[in-house]
Amino acid sequence: MLNPFTYDQTALVPIGSAYTVTLGKMLDAGKVANDSHTVLPYIRAANIQDDGLRLTDVNEMPFSDEEAARLDLRRDDLLVVEGGAVGTSVVLDRDMPGWSFQKTVNRVRATGDYSTRFLGYVLRAYRDARIIDLLCNGSTIRHLTAEKLRALRIPSMRPSEQRAIAGYLDRETARIDWLIKEQQRLIGMLRARRVATVAGALDGYDQTQVRRLVDHDRPMTYGILQCGDPVAGGVPYIGPSDILGEGESPDMGALRTTAPEIASAYKRSVLKGGDVVVSIGPAYGKVAVVSNDLAGANLTQDTVRVALRPDLAHTRFFMWALLSRQTAEYWDYQVMGATFRRLNLGTLARTPIPLPGIHEQRRIAAYLDEETAKIDTLIAESERFIELSEERRSALVAAAVTGQIDVGDVK
Repeated sequence: MLNPFTYDQTALVPIGSAYTVTLGKMLDAGKVANDSHTVLPYIRAANIQDDGLRLTDVNEMPFSDEEAARLDLRRDDLLVVEGGAVGTSVVLDRDMPGWSFQKTVNRVRATGDYSTRFLGYVLRAYRDARIIDLLCNGSTIRHLTAEKLRALRIPSMRPSEQRAIAGYLDRETARIDWLIKEQQRLIGMLRARRVATVAGALDGYDQTQVRRLVDHDRPMTYGILQCGDPVAGGVPYIGPSDILGEGESPDMGALRTTAPEIASAYKRSVLKGGDVVVSIGPAYGKVAVVSNDLAGANLTQDTVRVALRPDLAHTRFFMWALLSRQTAEYWDYQVMGATFRRLNLGTLARTPIPLPGIHEQRRIAAYLDEETAKIDTLIAESERFIELSEERRSALVAAAVTGQIDVGDVK
């Protein structure tokens, strides 16, 4: 990433030389509306996003007549996040009478003909290059104070040059943003297709309950209640955070361990290769298939072991059934209204599962492995396109605002 501070330091000027910077009003819960104070909606840091203002969640508080007049909002004002996602900014495209802004926001207003749109692009380049982070280092809570913002040095350009660069970037970044949105829309369609593919492959079969597929010699169970501190060379155990993908076995080297004497009290939940592990805690519904190298490991109270009868259930078919839309909807319905949204052994045991013959299960599992892999490849390609486009956008903005692109020569 281009570092904007590599720009000729002699051609840098502080923001305060061409713009006024005003911090918003501190929250004052004790104030009430009266003859000298009016309740107004105000913009806070959470309302400012890279793609514009988000005003679906707006708070209000009383402002005096003097505060309302001093902290007004006009077209072309640049609002910059002071605390939180520091440096995120947005240029207002309209006057906002009857609105104000809170202390987590700095309002930047141009003097003369200087361009706040140009300044917004400079701040985006500085943030992407982590210059804003460096500016805010040294404090426990990161703040881009009005003083720091005024003192921040930016490329010195005439207002006409600023407007030309801002116009060029408006056009070019709009094209990139459109391409990114199209890829995001495609990813949404692919994910929906993936869900439908799994659901469709499982439709039309008689159903049974999970409990009827379990090996009676190794009943469903959750694991260790209190694992204690990690122990070198101890017994590894699986928790919800260790379940990473669709049936993918956790990595032995990444697992936490517990003391052998603790694990010995939970012999009922010892794992074998081919066991299915399901998370039942707040992040319920994640599924892993235990690899042979994890034989002898254990699991926590937020995970359940399901040891299947191989004559009744194919492991990957069972995994796909648990990860299907049908099962997700069943589980969501079962936990609806609960204070703590989590599954329990009874709900998992009663979960309906399609049950074609074992050979048909193998065929369906192989089909879903293949089809979802194709879709996942397309999703990964789109995600990579988005990543490269965002890098291209950042590089373009940085190059333009530091004068490395002659926008007059670019059509």
